[in-house]
Amino acid sequence: MQFKATLEWKRNGQDFPGQRYSRAHTWHFDGGAVVSALSSPLSVPLPMSDAAAVDPEEALVAATSSCHMLFFLSIADKRGHTVDSYTDHAVGMLVKNA
Repeated sequence: MQFKATLEWKRNGQDFPGQRYSRAHTWHFDGGAVVSALSSPLSVPLPMSDAAAVDPEEALVAATSSCHMLFFLSIADKRGHTVDSYTDHAVGMLVKNA
């Protein structure tokens, strides 16, 4: 199976040297969904970042949580259980190797 996403970023005339450019970009998916994305404000300070947008680290945590939920729902269904709701407060940690 193959999965695709398109990422778009434009400098829009901002100064590139010295990393004084916006990290704003968009993710485009095959079903038409478009997600505003940026670097994490923990990695790149404001105004070159935006806490309201989705950053790649958050997207990885959400994708992992989503895969887990879909697997759980499939197993529950196959075993004859009915699930009415599901909530996961997923947390991901990025740490340096010691």
